[in-house]
Amino acid sequence: MTDPAEIKTASAPPFNPYLALIAGVFAVSTGAIFARLADAPALVIAAYRVGLATLVIAPFAWWKAGSELRQLTRRDLLLTALSGLFLALHFATWISSLNYTSVANSVVLVNTNPLWVGLFTPLITRERIRPAVTVGILISVTGGVIIGISDFAPGSQALLGDGLALAGSICAAVYLLLGRNLRKKLSLLAYIFVCYGSAAVILWTLVLALQLPVTGFSGSTYACFWAMALFTQLVGHSSYNWALKWFSAGLIAVSLLGEPIGSTILAYFIFGEGLTWPKFVGGGLILCAIYISAKYEKGP
Repeated sequence: MTDPAEIKTASAPPFNPYLALIAGVFAVSTGAIFARLADAPALVIAAYRVGLATLVIAPFAWWKAGSELRQLTRRDLLLTALSGLFLALHFATWISSLNYTSVANSVVLVNTNPLWVGLFTPLITRERIRPAVTVGILISVTGGVIIGISDFAPGSQALLGDGLALAGSICAAVYLLLGRNLRKKLSLLAYIFVCYGSAAVILWTLVLALQLPVTGFSGSTYACFWAMALFTQLVGHSSYNWALKWFSAGLIAVSLLGEPIGSTILAYFIFGEGLTWPKFVGGGLILCAIYISAKYEKGP
């Protein structure tokens, strides 16, 4: 593993960024579970998730990063809002996919984003994907496919769900790459407040335009909304958004492929979705890919 002292950018991290990645992966692994448990339309779930998260961080953002927010250039503000747009599209498509396909299928397909990160990196961040990270991307996606391949089912419903998850994957890749550029100069609070806030505005606009129900849900569904906002979004997404200042989007994307492992295990206990040998093999490949990508992130 790379020594934290060797991770150098404009400033040294206050603690080991790998700890943030571990916390982030653990937290985002719960997203598919809470989304499946919430008895509400997909867009409503997504809107509550980022909307509640934005409300929670708003006072802290204005208190700690108010002056920075007021001084944002028009370009940075637009790019951060664009990042929020792709985050909103990611949630809308991915959470919708859970209505049509299994948790394993959905999480595996939405986490093909390392492939898209690798393809889009030269265009969006002007950075070069290091050979070891490229190897990690290929191994991790192979592992993800192995995890989900036994659960792929024929039929229009499963195919629709798989297509929505894949669209969510592409949107997530663009969101990560825009965040990589912006986090080089923006503080975490300033970035996530505008990003999550713009995603919330977009999703709530869609919810209201489509006249979807926004109240009258069960107590357990409201609990899932809050769990996704506080844990999956604020702990999970914010942890790897913080780490984007020190790590490439490629490494972050590969690390987030730890999510299928956590989600599949949770789905086994909660929904009875099976744990099979292909899932163990695929999980092992993903862990190897994370190790390789992390070890050589700053290498030649």
